Amino acid sequence: MAAKQKSLATEEKARETQQRRIISYVILGITFLEFLNFLVGPFGMPKGKTPSDFLFLLLLIFYAIWAIRVRGRQETIFLKSLFITPETLLVVSLVFFLLDYLFASTASMSYAQRFALTAGNLRLAPDSTIQRLNSISRYLPLLLIDAYVIVYFRIAWSRWNDHVLGGSDPIRVWGLPITFVAVFLYTISLPSFLSLAGLAPLAYLSMVPLFLVFYRSPYRRGVFYGASFGVLQTMLVNFWLGTFSLVSLQFVTVVYVVEYTIFMYVLLWVFKHWRTYGPLVFAVAWVGFDYVRSLGFLGFPWGMLGPSQYQFLPLIQIASVTGVWGVTFIVTLVNAGIAHSFIKWYEGPSEAFDGLRASIRTLRPTLTAAAVVIVAVAGGAVSMHAVSARPVERTVRVALIQQDTDPHKNDYAATFKTLRDLTNEAMKAHPNLVVWSETAFVPNIRRWSGMDPNKYPLAKLVDEFLSYQKGLHTWLVTGNDDYTVSRDQFGNEVRKDYNAAVLFSPDGERMQTYHKIHLVPFTEYFPYQKQLPWLYHLLQSYDVYLWEPGTQHVVFDTPDITFSTPICFEDSFPNDVRQFVTKGAQAIINLSNDYWSLSKVEGKQHYINSLFRAVENRRPLLRATASGLTAYVNPEGRLIGEVPYYTPDYLMADVKLPKETTTVYTRFGDWFPQLMLLLVFGAAVYTIVEMRRQKIAAEAAKRHSKSRRKRKRR
Repeated sequence: MAAKQKSLATEEKARETQQRRIISYVILGITFLEFLNFLVGPFGMPKGKTPSDFLFLLLLIFYAIWAIRVRGRQETIFLKSLFITPETLLVVSLVFFLLDYLFASTASMSYAQRFALTAGNLRLAPDSTIQRLNSISRYLPLLLIDAYVIVYFRIAWSRWNDHVLGGSDPIRVWGLPITFVAVFLYTISLPSFLSLAGLAPLAYLSMVPLFLVFYRSPYRRGVFYGASFGVLQTMLVNFWLGTFSLVSLQFVTVVYVVEYTIFMYVLLWVFKHWRTYGPLVFAVAWVGFDYVRSLGFLGFPWGMLGPSQYQFLPLIQIASVTGVWGVTFIVTLVNAGIAHSFIKWYEGPSEAFDGLRASIRTLRPTLTAAAVVIVAVAGGAVSMHAVSARPVERTVRVALIQQDTDPHKNDYAATFKTLRDLTNEAMKAHPNLVVWSETAFVPNIRRWSGMDPNKYPLAKLVDEFLSYQKGLHTWLVTGNDDYTVSRDQFGNEVRKDYNAAVLFSPDGERMQTYHKIHLVPFTEYFPYQKQLPWLYHLLQSYDVYLWEPGTQHVVFDTPDITFSTPICFEDSFPNDVRQFVTKGAQAIINLSNDYWSLSKVEGKQHYINSLFRAVENRRPLLRATASGLTAYVNPEGRLIGEVPYYTPDYLMADVKLPKETTTVYTRFGDWFPQLMLLLVFGAAVYTIVEMRRQKIAAEAAKRHSKSRRKRKRR
């Protein structure tokens, strides 16, 4: 019998060795074919290698190393290569594929790429279809072999799951696929390629799979799954960044790899020691992280869960107290509560619902989260009634012009003609204010207004604009480039360029100018050109034009209305817009381009982010876009009017200005996410102190026990 068992074990070992050898050959074969692809391809495209090609080559080297490790003699090495390594390579390959494929989708866009081509950084196919096919041919075989190894060996070699993965329960074994489910649900809960409006109810379930993985995975694997979730959902939510510039999506991806990895290390360390309070830990920490990633030079408050609820008006009224952060907290709390209740059942199914008390204990996190939602909705309904009942002091008519051109791409004179024609139509309704979008009029008005119009075509165009505006006999604000000139300490002339909004009076006088303060990192602003000159020159080689940030929150003052004009994605920063309101803005008027994305999804995401600024400050929000979502939102967050995407049109908004009020958020700003950060920090400090106390107590007990044993021996 023993000999038979030994024979079976030998046969099993030989079979496993054969399987490893076959997989190794397959991986090496695919790697070799892709290496040939690197040498002679991509196909149908100009010859030559770019930085992305060499990144692909580096990835192939890792695949070759993986193939060798699969055949390793040491059990630890080849088991990790069959269970752990393919997960890592799958995520890395998927990130590389998305970067390549999303860029390939813009392969025919000369606007974004014309200058970088001359620098030799790009090699484009004649059309985006060919380039997308090349992306698929490079990465799909790698992704398929990764997926196959992950699935096959977890099933066929299931006896090793405990040894390698630390457990054999399905959540731990299939942690990465479950994480991918969370990525997908999170992405489509927001405006996405699947639904322009977004599938908001899914937001309450989108993070449940990820939280389940956190409960059941070892610490480091949990960090890996969490970072993978953060990076992949960011890329899918913000796929349109591949159109914005040649480096935006790449830099955002790199930054978020670092940010999410650090965050997951902190989150899961705190969670490990406060597991009983899991729902609260997740909700508090996630809000704190969303707040942190909105700060500073790298700030990018996009793709948060809170804005997914933009149509749930009673719920989002809490933003007037907590900012959008409170909405994110509630949605995350529901996710965490459901996950916690599920885990209680999962880890003890026989006791979870054994009687009423046990059922209540099991469902308590979910019921608590549901109660929070009910209270917030009830309070929001009362708040909406109070806001709508406020007396209207006056109504101001504002014309929002959407010219449906990218001013930087199209002929300046043609764009101006479209703006002029639409404005002439709008003037029939006698607006008090006309609003043009971000850089709607491109020639620098300050510069070319001082030039001879008979000598310079751009000076002539500016002269025509000034004459036209004066003939309107109404206030007009437009996006435009601006600059200042000063002298440095050595007497040299220093010019600073700005992305600006300019207000003109009915008499044609330039009254006020706002310089955009919060610039897009890496594509509009890079403050470390002296510290990191190599990166600065790299950005320049990819056609990045850098601006100077403004310093003043300007409030435009007209006889009918005072307003401020956050430019582009500035309206996504709650505290930035709040500062305009605290300085006296009665309305928020955002000037954006948004045409550049060629995506309704980007325009919709931008709109739902900005909508919360109206609720937070109880101020009307107006958006004038080159083509995105030109719209009017009242202080309750209700959409009053809009015009279609990618259509030359205008919106006549009769803006009601009720008696001004100061919300809790306007008065105290981002107190709520700052409190969340304080709670996380406090929990971490308490945990460290408690661990230290327990260690000292254990050492003292050990010394006391040792001393007692010595006394007994005497």
